[in-house]
Amino acid sequence: MALHHGRDAPRKTLSFGVHAVDGHLPGGGLGLGQLHEVAPAAEGDEPAALGFALALVARRLAAVRGEALLVIAKGHPMPYGHGLAGLGLDPDRLLLFEAGSDRDVYRALEEALRAGGNGGPAAGNGGQAAGNGGQAAAGGGLAAVAGLVDAGIPLIQSRRLHLAGARTDGLLVVLRPAGAESPNVAATRWRIAAGKALRDRFGCIERPCWRVRLDRCRNGRTGDWLLEWDHAAHRFGLAGALAGHPPEAGACGPRAGRP
Repeated sequence: MALHHGRDAPRKTLSFGVHAVDGHLPGGGLGLGQLHEVAPAAEGDEPAALGFALALVARRLAAVRGEALLVIAKGHPMPYGHGLAGLGLDPDRLLLFEAGSDRDVYRALEEALRAGGNGGPAAGNGGQAAGNGGQAAAGGGLAAVAGLVDAGIPLIQSRRLHLAGARTDGLLVVLRPAGAESPNVAATRWRIAAGKALRDRFGCIERPCWRVRLDRCRNGRTGDWLLEWDHAAHRFGLAGALAGHPPEAGACGPRAGRP
């Protein structure tokens, strides 16, 4: 997975590895050090939206040393080890923190960014587990910071995160509920719904699938895709392409069934 520099500013990006998606994003990927907003497309799509956000975190960790921080507002279920591993995330590299309120979530995210949300290049393919009782790998830092909140992202809080993130090369994602619209300075806004996942012969999900809609992109273009996630290779693909079938061009069709 390559990190690219944007055309208009020396800002690194996290590519999806899918030209159809990266071509809509300035610099060819998600701007690192910038706020990205993720939301379920509708009630009931919260697990899909969380899975998509964690897949982005996993892709980032596959390319760099360091750890990721997930700050969750009280009342949200905590991700568990088996589920994280199923998305390609090493639980030893994910720090979980439960906050008492949305305000506490934003405070924790901002402090984490100001403390040093940077990750160095990974040694070899896919990076190594931090180990050592949860300590970051030598030379690493927080490569990704994500938060789960109960309401829309307030403008003031988004500005504070934007300023704190600008000092880092970390991935910054905030997941908020469906319908909780609020003006903010996020560079992108993604709406996620469940797609029909590829299953193995035992009926277990082999590759998660999401209907992904980019409905806001500063200096870029909006779009709509059906994406699969290969947790072993830490890469996205247009639905069907990862299985060796030709993907549909452009936007996806009618909403696919849920996994």
